[in-house]
Amino acid sequence: MAGPTVGDMTQQGVRWTADQVLALAPDAASRKAGSKLGTAGPWSQTGSSDEGAVWGLCKGSGSKPYQTIVDTGADGGGNGPAYKCSCPSRKFPCKHALGLLLLWSGGAQQVPDGQAPPEWTEQWLAGRRQRAAAKRTAPDGAAATAQADPEAARRRAERRAQRITAGATELEQRLTDLLRGGLAQAERAGYGLWEETAARMVDAQAPGLAARVRELGAIPGSGAGWPVRLLEECALLHLLDQGWLHRAELPEELAATVRSRVGLPTSAEQPAQRDDWLILAQYDAADGHLTTRRIWLYGTATHRTALLLSYGAAGRAPALALPAGLTLDASVSGHPGGTLRAELDEQFGTAQPKDVRPAGVGVGAALAAYGEALTADPWLESWPVTLADVIPARDPDSGSWQLADAEGKTALPLVPQAAATSGLWRLASVSGGAPVTVFGECGHRGFRPLATWTGAAGEVISLC
Repeated sequence: MAGPTVGDMTQQGVRWTADQVLALAPDAASRKAGSKLGTAGPWSQTGSSDEGAVWGLCKGSGSKPYQTIVDTGADGGGNGPAYKCSCPSRKFPCKHALGLLLLWSGGAQQVPDGQAPPEWTEQWLAGRRQRAAAKRTAPDGAAATAQADPEAARRRAERRAQRITAGATELEQRLTDLLRGGLAQAERAGYGLWEETAARMVDAQAPGLAARVRELGAIPGSGAGWPVRLLEECALLHLLDQGWLHRAELPEELAATVRSRVGLPTSAEQPAQRDDWLILAQYDAADGHLTTRRIWLYGTATHRTALLLSYGAAGRAPALALPAGLTLDASVSGHPGGTLRAELDEQFGTAQPKDVRPAGVGVGAALAAYGEALTADPWLESWPVTLADVIPARDPDSGSWQLADAEGKTALPLVPQAAATSGLWRLASVSGGAPVTVFGECGHRGFRPLATWTGAAGEVISLC
């Protein structure tokens, strides 16, 4: 479904395109169901306000229509767009919210501008404004607790550190036993060995170690070459164990990275920066227990790249969702250590279009940036880079996909997962054999394309 151009969006105020709306969908099923509701047929009493609220009644299978509301971002609480629907869905946004936003993207004839919200919409919006105001004026809960009893907080931190140390020591012994007995025993032992070890790390209050141990369990069944991959991951896990056991000897920034990697919570300690943040990409990754949403931002004035993480329990999509391709006037604060992770502190209005894009680099510079990032965080799996003037093409020898520079001198292979997604064919279609700019994650397994555009200020097209 084609959406309005950037010029149309500017005239309408803050009307997103259909592609930007569908990029908010928590999964493919929601995207398909929402598309079916993006027509006027099931909707009544639709409207939108100058403050960024959109609402409507959607006829469903029951006697009462579903009351659907979307706050497109003017919440003042730094939580991005928010959704409310009387349907029983546990997804955010649900198919009704997606359908309403698709209808709204079609213009004022479908969803009128400048309307006064009905009572059921205003009640929800008023509650959000009150909670946002209380959040801005209330002291930080964790800080208040620590100030109330700093000695108790110190003792809790010491006890947890002792448990993690015991868990890391036990894990070192298990890795030693594995290497002494030979990697072949990992295939014979099956996944149960690793699951039991991961449970021990959970007991030690080291969820980061537990997650890495679970990943080890899947490697023996991952196909040819698995012993090499298993040895590599064991080495990284051993390095993390040793980093924790000798953290007092490390530089503070690297020690902060180690604490974060083993699973200790970190808070945003760097000063907040207000900027117009371009929303480059958003995608979800699920491990069976948790859904993690990764949202990449680019500061159009600071030229800083930041990563927002949002989580959802099994069966629930993360609550934070931002429209890719638009810019958000907001303040963002970073986490300690060699990480790009940040928190969305407060936003000042709704997301809008802006003709600023990150500058691209060549393949060699992209690899160098990833290598430099690894010196600060050896456990880093990927690093965000923007590749300029590259063409998607198949490797003539292996047949796998890669991004080659316009001269055909250097190329960066795509991660295997990219070939199985519609984003690759969207990228090939946008390119048409001509150079494009591609934003994505560069890692030791290859490059994962997340967004593309042509020219210095072309439309950002999601590849997730």
